[in-house]
Amino acid sequence: MPDLFDKCRGDGGYFGFLRTQNDLYYARPVLDGVPGPHMKFHGKEVIMWAINNYLGLAGNEEVRQAARKSMEDWGTFTPMGSRMLTGNTDRHIGLEKKLAAFLQKPAAILFNYGYLGVMGTISALTGPDDVIVMDRLCHASIVDGTVLASAGRRFRPFKHNDLDHLEHHLKAANRQRKGGILIVIEGVYGMRGDLADLKGICELKDRYEARLFVDDAHGFGVMGEHGRGLGEHFGVQDKIDLYFGTFAKAFAAIGGVTAGEEEVVRYIKYNARTHVFAKSLPLIYVDALEASLNLVENHPEYRDRMWQVAKRLQAGLKALGYDIGDTQSPITPVYVPTGSAQQAMAMMKLLREDSGVFVSAVSYPVVPRDVAMFRMIPTASHSDEDVDLTVEAFKKMRDKMNLDLSQKPSLRNR
Repeated sequence: MPDLFDKCRGDGGYFGFLRTQNDLYYARPVLDGVPGPHMKFHGKEVIMWAINNYLGLAGNEEVRQAARKSMEDWGTFTPMGSRMLTGNTDRHIGLEKKLAAFLQKPAAILFNYGYLGVMGTISALTGPDDVIVMDRLCHASIVDGTVLASAGRRFRPFKHNDLDHLEHHLKAANRQRKGGILIVIEGVYGMRGDLADLKGICELKDRYEARLFVDDAHGFGVMGEHGRGLGEHFGVQDKIDLYFGTFAKAFAAIGGVTAGEEEVVRYIKYNARTHVFAKSLPLIYVDALEASLNLVENHPEYRDRMWQVAKRLQAGLKALGYDIGDTQSPITPVYVPTGSAQQAMAMMKLLREDSGVFVSAVSYPVVPRDVAMFRMIPTASHSDEDVDLTVEAFKKMRDKMNLDLSQKPSLRNR
């Protein structure tokens, strides 16, 4: 008789080989220290390139002070209950108003986690007669949001950033239209670092009377003159119907925010299951986020420094012959032909052990089977020396492993 737990004893499922080995090196590595450019791994200091601390706010003293004061005033538990019942406060409402103003939208709603914010927003707004048209490279939270929604059986994936394919789906959805259409994209794509063709997508959105949801997790606080994200970067913030940002990256916290029209945001507050049935975000995070928002708004030098680091790193890697794709953001994907998963792990170990450079690798199905992608995140906290030592480490790896960098693996991933 089959047992429910049989699957747990083999090597099936995600990362099955590593799971059966109870690996804590390549997957689920244990890191010590405050998240930043230097941390400890297996007792040794490493240069950290795998944490989304874009503006270097993790460990920022102003944010720490805000959190300490909030801890003294409220503890870790206040408020108790969901926002719908006993967990609403003036501070939550005040932060939502400040975020809405920052994002140049009438209203905003706080979520406890970015993942839950994406799922809750999509599922609250779409029903059986609605259609979701989604970029194929969208994050798992977006896919799960369509599944949670009854519209999950009516979603249409379009080829990444392919406006012709998007228009094909919009035409088809309009021919059979019974409800609304929601286009769902990311702003900055978190693995590849490329940008959504936001101007073109906004034009199609208007032409086919659809609505647009932008999950700008990697653009929020990062892109645009004032850090308002990809809409500001392209000058189309007013065209985005629902803008979503997470606090887990540039803001160095947890939580997320959806901003849009007043009535639409209010509807989400009353209908997003991941909001209605969740405990309120503790005030220690609300107060810390207010301090982070102040830094994002008033210290453009953090973004300036982040871009300096990113450009230095990307230029150094390209000069060595490495393929970094067509990233247009600080995200720096390094595509390396491997031949096998074992060689990809050997590369990662070589960088970590021999050079003290901590990177994480992404493998199939994100990239072709014989390719590893080292996804690197430059931050405002990295020094020029960190960059130069890292570039030298990649040079040593290239030479020691006789890598053939004449190939361009990123071109095969389109």
